[in-house]
Amino acid sequence: MLLLAAALAGEALAQDSILAGSAEETAAEDHAAGGWSWFGDALLRYDHVEGLPGDRTVSRWRSRGRLGGEYAAMPTLSFGAAIELAQGSDDNATNRINNDNERSDGANLDQFWLRWQPREQTRVLLGKAPFPLELSPLTWDADLRPAGISLDQSFALGDYSRLQLTVGGFAAQHLYDDDTRIAAAQLAWRWREGAPSNAAVLLSYLDFSDLGQLTRQGLTRTNRRLPANGPLLSDYRLLDLQLVGRTQFGEWPLEARLDLVRNLGADDQRDGARFSLVLGSRLRAGGWEFGYSNQRIQRDAVLAAFNEDDWWFHSFTHGYMPWIGYGLDETWNLRLAAFHELRNGLPQHTDRILLDLGARW
Repeated sequence: MLLLAAALAGEALAQDSILAGSAEETAAEDHAAGGWSWFGDALLRYDHVEGLPGDRTVSRWRSRGRLGGEYAAMPTLSFGAAIELAQGSDDNATNRINNDNERSDGANLDQFWLRWQPREQTRVLLGKAPFPLELSPLTWDADLRPAGISLDQSFALGDYSRLQLTVGGFAAQHLYDDDTRIAAAQLAWRWREGAPSNAAVLLSYLDFSDLGQLTRQGLTRTNRRLPANGPLLSDYRLLDLQLVGRTQFGEWPLEARLDLVRNLGADDQRDGARFSLVLGSRLRAGGWEFGYSNQRIQRDAVLAAFNEDDWWFHSFTHGYMPWIGYGLDETWNLRLAAFHELRNGLPQHTDRILLDLGARW
């Protein structure tokens, strides 16, 4: 069953503008040929964690698959939907204590959306889909699929650069009947987009509200709460700045990213930072990828339900992550990642190993 779920669909991987552009071109060709295009991804993962509070150790297998289709009803209007299947060696009852953002076992509607593009530089997205803002793992888990509406408007700045504004409102739809609402905006300056050397500056604002159910279900994790298991101490209005630079060393792409976040809804313990450096790409056949990230998150800097769950602790922590990846072919790839984290107030580090076999098409 693990291999079956992995073969059906899968791993969500962050895309830069060049990869996104290639995907859009392929989709456009498919639409011209007959209106339908298909997409999916797959993940088979081994997860081992040591040094948890209470000397607990976790060792498990997890698999996930996604399969979807997109139909171009007309040049300016398209529809899309996808299903997700998941199976793990652990039980759904352990997802809370393991700080997971998705269930180990289950099936659900992963995407269901309508996209309208009235002009070349304007797009409206309505429904359940990947979050339309470009965010790092510090503030958002790319596997999450909120439902809402967003507007994406670009303005050309010369031949290769553009200014991009994205705004939207969403129902987060986390686990356990979560009713969190998110108001989001992002202003991005993309310099020499698509050129061998390019850069971007992204300023984002995320306003989380209606957090009662999320808090009662224990998904706020390391964020501070008022006494007697009361509501959250802080509001969560995040101001996030990302600085991104990309270049080429021969056939090797290189990306450096610095992400700085401040929670404007907290009086203290409100700052976080993440740095990452990636050389190469495992999304190419025979391609090697070497990466390193380092992050430090104060206790109320981010809403701990929604940032990436590859890291065991979601706030009140600091640590680093090296990884190595290899592209088996244009579809399948491998990644081995290690995490060395220390949650504030604990006497020992937590160590995690993730071995992933992933695919995308």
